[in-house]
Amino acid sequence: MGRRWLATAAVAVGVTGTAAAGCSAPPDPYTLPPSETYSVAPLPAGASVVTSAPAPTTADCGDPTASLRPFPPGEEPAGPSLDTIRARGQLIVGLDTGSNLMSFRNPATGGIEGFDVDIAREVARDVLGSPDKVEFRLLTADDRQQALEESKVDIVAHTMSITCERGQHVDFSTEYYEAHQRILVMAGSPVSGVDDLAGKRVCLTKGTHSIDRIRALAPDATMIAVPTWSDCLVMLQQRQVDAVSTDDTLLAGMTTQDPYLRMVGPSLGPEPYGIGMTKGNDDLVRFVNGTLERIRRDGTWERIYARWLSALGPSPGPPPATYRD
Repeated sequence: MGRRWLATAAVAVGVTGTAAAGCSAPPDPYTLPPSETYSVAPLPAGASVVTSAPAPTTADCGDPTASLRPFPPGEEPAGPSLDTIRARGQLIVGLDTGSNLMSFRNPATGGIEGFDVDIAREVARDVLGSPDKVEFRLLTADDRQQALEESKVDIVAHTMSITCERGQHVDFSTEYYEAHQRILVMAGSPVSGVDDLAGKRVCLTKGTHSIDRIRALAPDATMIAVPTWSDCLVMLQQRQVDAVSTDDTLLAGMTTQDPYLRMVGPSLGPEPYGIGMTKGNDDLVRFVNGTLERIRRDGTWERIYARWLSALGPSPGPPPATYRD
C-alpha cells in the first residue's frame, strides 16, 4: 500500500531593491518581510464544534454484545431476509472508503479493501457462494444507523461499536473485534494522554461513540466533529487540531499514511465491533453469527487480522461469542 502525503504549497518570495555592486550582500531570499501574511486552511465541509453538554444517557440493556444464536447445525438457514438476498444475488454492504486498514479504496486497483471488507465478504461467501457477490454502498459514520432503519443496506460493516443506545434501533451480530479508543498526535506534541487535552482541539467523526467518551473524559477540550476520518487526518497534518481520538484500528490506518503521527496514552475504553442489521431481521442475524462462528474456528479471522491489523501487534484472537437465547 502506498502512503498518502499531505502536499504543502511552496511560496515563492520576490526580492525587491537593488544592491550596490560590490558594496553589500544581496537580500536574504529566505527572509519574509514582516508584513507577509499567510492564509489559514479552511475547515472541511460539514465540520462543527461539538457542545460540551453531557452525553445523553440510556437505560442499561445488560450485555449489549449478546446476540442471537446461529441456526443449528444441519438446519438449512432460511427466512425472508435471506430469501431477498439470494433472489437479488448480491449482499448489499454499507461501509466507507476513508478508513485505511478497515475499509478503503486501493489506489492501485480501485478495489475496496480492508479488515471490515473481508469480514463482509465472508458473509457473502456463505450466503451466496462467492465473496465477490457484494455491492458496497458508501456511508459516513453518521449515516449508518439510518441506512439500516430504512433498509438501504443488508448489513453495515463499518467499525460500528455495539452499544445499548444503538441496540434500540438496529440489531447486531456477536462481537467480531474489540478495538480501543486512543489518541493520535503529531510527533513532538506535548499531548501524551487524555489529561493533556484540556484547552486543546480534538477532531472526531460525527455519529461515533468517541465523541461521548471525550466529552466525559476531557470536558475542557474543544471537540471538532467532521464527516470522515480522512478529514481528521488532514486537519491534524495542517495543525488545525492538536489531536484525533477514535478507535486504535482507525488511528493505526492513519499512521501508515504519515510516519510523523504517534498514538499516545493508554486505552480510553473498549469498542466492541458488531455487524449492524435492520431491526427484526432475525434470520439474517442468526446467519451472520454462523459466519462469524466459522471464521473464528477455521482460522479465517486470524488470516484477516494478519493481513490488515498486524500494525497493532500480535493477534489478540477473535472475541468469543455471547448469545442471549
